[in-house]
Amino acid sequence: MISSAVLGGGIGERSWVLNAQVPHGYTRRDPQIHLAEIAAGAGAGAEAGTGPAPGTGPAPGSGHGRGTGGPVGAGVGLMTAADILGTRAHAADEGVEALVTAGTGVSGWAAVPPADALVHQGPGTINTVIALPVALSDAALVNAVATATEAKVQALLDHGQDASGTPTDAVCVAARIPGPGTHVEQFAGPRSLWGARLARAVHRATLRAVTREAELRRGAPAGPGAPREPGAPPAGVPYGAARSEPAPTTAPA
Repeated sequence: MISSAVLGGGIGERSWVLNAQVPHGYTRRDPQIHLAEIAAGAGAGAEAGTGPAPGTGPAPGSGHGRGTGGPVGAGVGLMTAADILGTRAHAADEGVEALVTAGTGVSGWAAVPPADALVHQGPGTINTVIALPVALSDAALVNAVATATEAKVQALLDHGQDASGTPTDAVCVAARIPGPGTHVEQFAGPRSLWGARLARAVHRATLRAVTREAELRRGAPAGPGAPREPGAPPAGVPYGAARSEPAPTTAPA
């Protein structure tokens, strides 16, 4: 698995993925610990761990399991202030599955003048979880993240948004763990077999997620399969009780 998540990020074997909703204006400075607490409450605590502090994990190039946020075999924890139940969207394409939750209140373009980069516009995160039924090389995993990001941007533009994403977007790509005699895919670009499938699945899931978010903002019912719920836990609910939803995958991490 490869992920940019705050808990369990990097490249390595992971057992589960958690997408946790926190209140708008989230101020905790220990998101790794917080996500591990939420994971423990969901029954994954035995493998969650808190991981090393950012920047203190194994050095790049030391093999699978490098990165911050948890030991090999642990899980991945994503975080968002978006309505994860109201905006979640799933799409599949010939074996590839994508699950997206969307909050675009702070969407914009990645490259902006320095002054604009410091402006806080409100909550917003697009979290993307992808599962492939094949094994990918490390290079192909990196390529898959790039392909997923391109497909996300394409979906935002197709939705009419002048943005490449939000500053806090996260992505997770799960693939089969290679075993003896397993064929390992070397490519995951948008014109490779599995990269093309990934791109289509992410594009459809992202477009559905941002469409549902727009419907929620207008007060209209979200699309089928996306029950309307409040955008954040009610006042007085402690941060540790933030809503969370395991992100199911069909392939081992």
